Amino acid sequence: MPRWLAQVLLILLAAVLVLPVLALGASWFGFDAAAQDVLAQMAQTVLPEYALTSLLLCVSVAIGVAVVGVLTASAVTLFQFPGRRAFEWALLLPLAMPAYVVAYAYTDFLQFSGPLQTWLREAFALRGRVLPEVRSTPGAVWVFTFTLYPYVYLLVRTALSERAAQLMEAARLLGAPLARRIRSVALPLARPAVAAGVALALMETLADFGVASYFGIQTFTAGVYKAWLVMDNRLAAAQLATLLLLTVAALLWVEHRAQQRMRFATLRGQRAGSAEAQPVRLRGARAALAVAVCAAPIVFGFVLPVLFMLRPLLGGWDVLPWDQFVQWSRNSIWLAGLSALLTTAIALTLAFAVRVRPVPLTRGVAQLASLGYAVPGAVVVVGLLLPVGWVQERWPEAGVGYWVTATALGIVWAYLVRFTAVALQSVQAGYARMPASLDDSARMLGTTGVALAARVHWPLLRRATVAAALLVFVDVMKELPATLVLRPFNSDTLAVITYNLARDERLGEAALPALTLVLVGMIPVILLSRTLRQK
Repeated sequence: MPRWLAQVLLILLAAVLVLPVLALGASWFGFDAAAQDVLAQMAQTVLPEYALTSLLLCVSVAIGVAVVGVLTASAVTLFQFPGRRAFEWALLLPLAMPAYVVAYAYTDFLQFSGPLQTWLREAFALRGRVLPEVRSTPGAVWVFTFTLYPYVYLLVRTALSERAAQLMEAARLLGAPLARRIRSVALPLARPAVAAGVALALMETLADFGVASYFGIQTFTAGVYKAWLVMDNRLAAAQLATLLLLTVAALLWVEHRAQQRMRFATLRGQRAGSAEAQPVRLRGARAALAVAVCAAPIVFGFVLPVLFMLRPLLGGWDVLPWDQFVQWSRNSIWLAGLSALLTTAIALTLAFAVRVRPVPLTRGVAQLASLGYAVPGAVVVVGLLLPVGWVQERWPEAGVGYWVTATALGIVWAYLVRFTAVALQSVQAGYARMPASLDDSARMLGTTGVALAARVHWPLLRRATVAAALLVFVDVMKELPATLVLRPFNSDTLAVITYNLARDERLGEAALPALTLVLVGMIPVILLSRTLRQK
């Protein structure tokens, strides 16, 4: 392929992947008196509530995931206690739970008409509400904390496993007690990892729509959908989406800074299993406390939600819509499979281009593609529909609106924008383990271009490519905000039907697709746990 043609194709690909951001930026060029009036009205009415609620939610979730993630990672990394090896992988299980599924499960069991409050009123002759309202900001904080803490747990565990045991042993030999060793050695080592994990959890919190909508919480994401679909005001939706995107960009900057600071030298010439590097053995009450600290997040984030969803599922087994369930599953698998195939192909193309020609253009396109996962689904929807509306107004006969909103083109495009970053990260990790000398040897033997990718790179990238496709497949299966708006007609997915059934208080019927999403979500959790346990 001529070099100029390859550069043009890369530029077009970058434009496709960053179109939502470009469209939101372009919407502010039409900022006139009417737009200023809309923004002023929003600032006087809904914007303060959106900002305050989102800020309160983010601060509370940040504290929650930091505390749970640091405590669990420190326990399994620094200490030895019964069940430690099982907790190392079991603490990842909440990653398989979509946050909105956990919200539905807790609501069904703990609400006023739920089985727990009903039993308490009957057993103790009580009247009225016995437990606090589940559908509230504290309830959302609870859900997000126990579904998103694995981000902090993973990064802190990786940071501490490098040198924490050796350095804490050195501090012990210098006479420092256990509390001071944790305070002066372990926590400073984990600080950048905590910042990065909290930033990732907050990006997921801001991007959430299912929990906020179901609990009636006025966040920026819920406000974007309300402005577009209820108020039919594209300008207000674009302005709210821009504010949300700027907030996420700030969190992304914090996460990148924290990731850059996570540099830990490994000890050379010393066996990892030496006595000096062993975790501190706990006994008695301390061991029981460590077990409780590690078991509580698993129970609250995975075990209880699954049990809560199994109860209505088993109770209404005879009335479940099995025929429709097959159709929902087929739609989900088809969209997820197609998106996984396309995103993996794009990721392989971009990673290969960066590998063979690491010029500013290829690196810039790869970086733009890597930003997609940080763009919330609500922003992707607004960013895609804005240019569609502009084109439709100018050329109504073009039928652009039909192709984007009534076919699979729009929803697959949104998936490409969001999840190409997931596939690209996995493929680039595979390339990082491949020495550059292999490419030089292949070129000396006359193998270049596509032949280099097919005969040298592909055999070594097969596992990374399969992992990338699986990760994208699972993410698409669970994705809700963009799917809810852009899905084709009569093409409900498992995520959408779970949301619709739960919103209509038909939680018994929603349990089947919800638990199916949980089972699918366990695939990357199993792969991740196996990877972490490998030497």
